Amino acid sequence: MLFPPSSCPRLVVKIGSALLVDPDGRVRREWLEGVAADIAARTREGQQVAVVSSGAIALGARRLGLPRGGRASLEDAQASAATGQIALSQVWADVLGAEGLTAAQMLVTLDDLEDRRRYLNASATLDRLLGLGVVPVLNENDSVATEEIRFGDNDRLAARVAQAAGAQGVVLLSDIDGLYDRNPAQPGAVHIARVEKIGAEIEAMADTGSGSGMGSGGMVSKIAAARIANAAGAALAIASGRIERPLSTEARHTIFVAQKAAPARKAWLRGGLTAKGTIHIDAGAARALTSGKSLLAAGATRIEGRFDRGDLVVVAGPEGTPLARGLAEYPSDDAARIAGKRSEEQAAILGYAPRAALVHRNHMALL
Repeated sequence: MLFPPSSCPRLVVKIGSALLVDPDGRVRREWLEGVAADIAARTREGQQVAVVSSGAIALGARRLGLPRGGRASLEDAQASAATGQIALSQVWADVLGAEGLTAAQMLVTLDDLEDRRRYLNASATLDRLLGLGVVPVLNENDSVATEEIRFGDNDRLAARVAQAAGAQGVVLLSDIDGLYDRNPAQPGAVHIARVEKIGAEIEAMADTGSGSGMGSGGMVSKIAAARIANAAGAALAIASGRIERPLSTEARHTIFVAQKAAPARKAWLRGGLTAKGTIHIDAGAARALTSGKSLLAAGATRIEGRFDRGDLVVVAGPEGTPLARGLAEYPSDDAARIAGKRSEEQAAILGYAPRAALVHRNHMALL
């Protein structure tokens, strides 16, 4: 069994569109009833389970008669999501209710989990629902999300939800049974059962294609999700949902091993998906960051983007590689004016007393 209740008090399960909805746009109800039975069995053993469920756009497109599964345009996707979400939540309420469980719906946008205050509100709601024995069913609020402010796939959403819920495990049920060293359609592709650390070699194995054409996430998004989950202290498994009772049946899968959990605020910073700008730094500043120091203006070489004080920014090394994420202590204009300047020069340039750092170590997480 993936993530048994005895070792994983809280679990997040993500279900892709191709598993929940058939090619004709109908719910695969019998399969979903099996998943609900698995969730009920886990709940009886003391595990708290949250579900991240795709499928709203696919369901809504069928009801509205829209082409390309409702993804021909942003407007079609939003209309499909608005129509399909009510049907999706009803199906979940029905199948979980038949198992004696109460379902709750939570619709979130990227901003809800990227803004610290709203993230904490979502975290508190999840904690209360799970503590009450309710099964939260989450989805991206695609009816209002735009291309600029959306997750775009529920793999990364599931990882962020796991972080917010304090979960120890994430299962991505998909149309593939894990990571392969190349596209599994190619001859000789080798299944990877366990990943201890996500590096360049693992990322090179990812394939951006979605086998069904119905979903929005391929292996790239799943590896990105694993990074977020692992950094928050949660293991992540990619497993096939093309079997009955996928949460209780032993089958091949790939597990990404959790790292030691960072403090909650640092994990939230590290798992951020959006940034307002980038601060490029020299080699000396890069070494200072790895030893736990703050980023001083003297080590900055270039400021990219537009941001205000308190916005999330990326700190990039001399070769442009992201090294950290943190909250800017200066707006971008002022940061650009003092980049490369020593502290004794900054007051005259700014016209006010300079702050201790461009990004303070307490508000920064190394990647």
